[in-house]
Amino acid sequence: MTDARSTIQSYFDAFNAGDTDAMLACLAEDVAHHVNEGQIREGRERFAAFCAHMTRCYSETLSDMVILVSEDGTRAAAEYIVNGTYLETDDGLAEARGQTYRLPAGSFFSLSEGKITRVVTYYNLADWIAQVSK
Repeated sequence: MTDARSTIQSYFDAFNAGDTDAMLACLAEDVAHHVNEGQIREGRERFAAFCAHMTRCYSETLSDMVILVSEDGTRAAAEYIVNGTYLETDDGLAEARGQTYRLPAGSFFSLSEGKITRVVTYYNLADWIAQVSK
């Protein structure tokens, strides 16, 4: 059995490296991705499409990471800071002009058999909008 903390750390290491394939390798085939704004995306294929969109519009790395794991390894949470640059205008949001932002955020996970089966991401969208609207 894969250690839940190692799986979550690998997922975030891959994110910071910009390695979508390595992120996808941490996910179950039927992963449920609950984004901060929008519909739940189900499956690795839809998660990969989301990652491609995010890579096009944003350049982000995560810092100040704290990972917490339940005793049975089936659930985890992480708190971190998103350090980003807004690269390309995202639909319905402010115009991208290369603005930078620093945003507290968190993720919640369910895990089974060494794979992430659920990802929930939270950040304060109003805070992000205020930062990129300056």
